[in-house]
Amino acid sequence: MSLSYVSAETQSRPTEPSVAADDVILTGDRPTGALHLGHYAGSLRSRLALQGQCAQTLLIADLQALTDTSGRAAHVAEHVVEVALDYLAIGIDPDQTTIAVQSSLGALSELTVLYLNLVTVARLERNPTVKAEMELRGFTRDIPAGFLCYPVSQAADITGFRATVVPVGEDQVPMIEQTNEIVRSVNRLAGSATLRECRALLTTTPRLPGVDGRKASKSLGNAIPLGATSEEIRRLVNAMYTDPGHVRASDPGRVEGNVVFAHLDAFDPDPAEVAELKRRYQHGGLGDVALKRRLEGVLEDVIAPIRARRAALARDRGYVMDVIREGSVRAEATTRAVLRDVRRVFALSP
Repeated sequence: MSLSYVSAETQSRPTEPSVAADDVILTGDRPTGALHLGHYAGSLRSRLALQGQCAQTLLIADLQALTDTSGRAAHVAEHVVEVALDYLAIGIDPDQTTIAVQSSLGALSELTVLYLNLVTVARLERNPTVKAEMELRGFTRDIPAGFLCYPVSQAADITGFRATVVPVGEDQVPMIEQTNEIVRSVNRLAGSATLRECRALLTTTPRLPGVDGRKASKSLGNAIPLGATSEEIRRLVNAMYTDPGHVRASDPGRVEGNVVFAHLDAFDPDPAEVAELKRRYQHGGLGDVALKRRLEGVLEDVIAPIRARRAALARDRGYVMDVIREGSVRAEATTRAVLRDVRRVFALSP
């Protein structure tokens, strides 16, 4: 079935990251729930802008999702297709970007096992990203081993595709550093450059907060899904945290920490008008209701074409499954070749 794609140019303010034609990009998401506007502002728009510039793979990381959700395995499995739907709905073209499922690529699991021999528990526990996530989830010494070893699994993913560029937020840079440590360890054992180091491609978009001002999260239910209906958009925008001291329209209000302005900064196509709204809000003369109505219209313009595209794709799940299968087959060939090289380093038969 031939399908057209949502053009990146039709989306609000796509980012314009810079890569070389010979770069290889790996990025992806854990299928633990529907993707939302935080994902879109933070990474999905960058993926659209990168599409066609060089080789790119989006990995649906279902094995990594199980490291802290093993009791909800069926939920994770169900959302593999949902995440693929979101990718296609925002404009990812499977002819230009490979979409693959982590659990379909056995080479990645074997690479993880081999790399675990090169990393100490102490080093994993020192990883700032792991430490922060452990604290967020309340893990102490009862941390699942799979979760502690998350950076090693990510290193397997990155090296398995010979990726040179990994688009991430600032908080994920320690994961890239640990991947490159593993790469150097493998290359020392090999006595040659068997694996390639990678670099982080940092997003320039500030992290989009959830409607309550906290980090936007699928688990917290405080984010606007990419497939949100008009009614959902209105309800969630109405619930957005603004300035509790801004009781009347005539009261001066704070822009910092105001979730409505954070979303306008991310998605409103008229930055000059947003700057004027901020001025009026800070000096008094602009009410929260009027501000939220503007944002509601802006988000409807962003989400409506994605929602329509997603609904059309959802009616043809066979096509979506074909995209996943074909992408995983291509990815399997790539990752198997890397595994053969690494097995030789460990004196294992290829």
